[in-house]
Amino acid sequence: MDIHGAAAGSGGIVPAAALEPQALRNALGRFATGVTVVTCCTPGGEPVGMTVNSFSSLSLQPALVLWSLRMASPVLAHYQAARHFAVNVLADTQVEVSRVFASRAEERFAQGQWSPGLGGVPVLSACAAVFECEQVSQQEAGDHCLFIGRVLRLADTGLAPLVFQSGRYHLLGEIL
Repeated sequence: MDIHGAAAGSGGIVPAAALEPQALRNALGRFATGVTVVTCCTPGGEPVGMTVNSFSSLSLQPALVLWSLRMASPVLAHYQAARHFAVNVLADTQVEVSRVFASRAEERFAQGQWSPGLGGVPVLSACAAVFECEQVSQQEAGDHCLFIGRVLRLADTGLAPLVFQSGRYHLLGEIL
């Protein structure tokens, strides 16, 4: 099987002019990602959170991370106004947390154990890792807003992370 799809049965390479959003989404889904819940607080101190898999490291010196959010998201303005956010990297035991924060559930923060982090931002316990960040930049890019944060504090528990690929949750097998 080659990159042109010779044995894949998918029809091969699709030229940019013919890209359909669903075809792009399906192909991007082949890339396995971790699963996070990114949290912040409204100016009034109310917690906001949502499941995000568009999280990535950006720089080690200085310590910067990035994530993105659809411009059409009803909570976009809260993240744009926030001075701090936390990226809670979910452990493989936290599938239900991911599902709740990906839904329109009213009481999302009833799922899991939360404590206030920097700037009062909710931090989830028993995660694989947590990055508490100061927002340093945001930028529109296509139909998303990119958020860049300077990592001010982190926790690394060593727990196995939850993985998402092709629309499904996966667990890591034995690491060789």
